[in-house]
Amino acid sequence: MSDLNLTGELRTEFGKGAARRIRRAAQIPAVVYGHGVAPLHIVLPERATVRAIRGANALLTVTVDGVEHLALVKDVQRDPLLQIVEHIDLLTVQKGEKVTVDVPLVLVGEAAASVVVNQEEMSVSLSADATHLPVKVEIDLAGRTAGQHIHASDLVLPANVELLNDPAMLLVHLAEPAVVAEEAPAAE
Repeated sequence: MSDLNLTGELRTEFGKGAARRIRRAAQIPAVVYGHGVAPLHIVLPERATVRAIRGANALLTVTVDGVEHLALVKDVQRDPLLQIVEHIDLLTVQKGEKVTVDVPLVLVGEAAASVVVNQEEMSVSLSADATHLPVKVEIDLAGRTAGQHIHASDLVLPANVELLNDPAMLLVHLAEPAVVAEEAPAAE
């Protein structure tokens, strides 16, 4: 289960003015939906919610009126200037259910000296159990030399995790640095 627990309240007011009042009261409007059930409009405490959704693909246990909802953060809407959280969409999931998520790629290790590393993709799409989502996928560059390519099929994925991208998708390209030819001194 999720170790991120939040307590929400049912939302009775809707619209722009109501949302502003909710945010002024240090709360965030949210909606919980999925599995053919009617959407549940709630408000969540701002500070605890912002902390809980920092990581990618956060799995939350939201308690509303004594009923627990296991939910995956599907979308976070932020103010473009202030970057405050304005609204959150939560997707209801069940234990053992497979979900599709985008997971960031993280480069670890050092490639050979004088090799330029070009990361072509920043994330990959994976299918995994909703309660066992990987936080990141690491790509080891140790001992890699110029001219090598790392494709999606080369990734080492955790057990019970399936790659949804094309296995031939280029993730990282290692190249030699560009050599700049020196100009000959101009004859006087």
